[in-house]
Amino acid sequence: MKSILITGSQGFIGQNLIFALRRQEKYNVLEFDINNKLEFLAEAVRRADIIFHLAGVNRPEKVEEYQSGNVGFTEKLISLLEDAKVKPIVIFSSSIQAKLDNPYGQSKRRAEEVLIDWADRCDGTVAIFRLPNVFGKWCRPNYNSAIATFCHNIARGLEIKITDPERVLELVYIDDVVRTFLNLIEKPPAKGAGFYEVEPVFKIKLAEVVELIRSFKEGRASLVLPDLSDPFIKRLYATYLSYLPENEFSYRPEIKKDNRGQLAELLKSPCSGQIFISRTKPGITRGNHYHDTKTEKFIVIDGEAIVRFRHIKSGDVIEYRVSGNDLHIVDIPPGYTHSIENAGDKELIVLFWASEIFDPQKPDTYPLEVKNEKN
Repeated sequence: MKSILITGSQGFIGQNLIFALRRQEKYNVLEFDINNKLEFLAEAVRRADIIFHLAGVNRPEKVEEYQSGNVGFTEKLISLLEDAKVKPIVIFSSSIQAKLDNPYGQSKRRAEEVLIDWADRCDGTVAIFRLPNVFGKWCRPNYNSAIATFCHNIARGLEIKITDPERVLELVYIDDVVRTFLNLIEKPPAKGAGFYEVEPVFKIKLAEVVELIRSFKEGRASLVLPDLSDPFIKRLYATYLSYLPENEFSYRPEIKKDNRGQLAELLKSPCSGQIFISRTKPGITRGNHYHDTKTEKFIVIDGEAIVRFRHIKSGDVIEYRVSGNDLHIVDIPPGYTHSIENAGDKELIVLFWASEIFDPQKPDTYPLEVKNEKN
């Protein structure tokens, strides 16, 4: 069993990586964070096959802390490796700011140099990741992540400030970072020091990110899902949901009531249609209409029903008896007028999918009785 040491274990990347490692149940995970003693680190270094060096300082109270937190701690880590005469693989989370001459970038670049020097002198193995902004669940809002701040504040109706709407963000998603790190455990990097990347990298303007996150919040009222076929939007939407207040996970849809029962829409998608649910009283029939292009699927969740069809050019009626005790999905082709009757003695509950969002201006829904005079 490989022993894996993670420095900065309580940080954003560290926490996500630890959970991913622990659920595989084949690694011995050693955690080191700011509250641990250096004696523990010294012992962990001796046992580690791989070190994920994630610890660092990115928003200190004093500028000098960049040097001590990023360079100084890395030097200490290398000193412990040399004292123990061990050469685990070291995977370092640096930053794209290492290319810049600001205090943070300088400290990350110097930390890289410390690790590269050790790999050269001691025949070690170092993988350096100059990560762009990382986003995803558990990142601290109102600190150093615009995505985390926007998600947290917009979900709570709090103010956000955008100083440069046209600024382009370079982003990688936390699960892509973790996946890349895990791959290096099974397929270790080559000897020496090298630079590695996480893919995909997303580039998007700040204003566009804010617009998307606001649309996620509005979608709880409109029930319209974002375009989850877009890889970035899918990741951003998951991130937004992780910042919802814990007392606001649930929300009520609009419930439409009449003498037949109730109906409520659950979700809508411009590219995938919509899902809705109905509760129908015994003896009541819904439908008796057809569509030209719109298609639907029915599934009875509870109760007994008869789904009837008639091709609009013929008089023959087709019947399907369906029950919540024996789940079947019924397709509704275009050109067939159709209905669903509650054939039981209790309320009928049915889940529906339609291939397009209902538009009252263009409903593609035409009344026509399934049972005509001939039948």
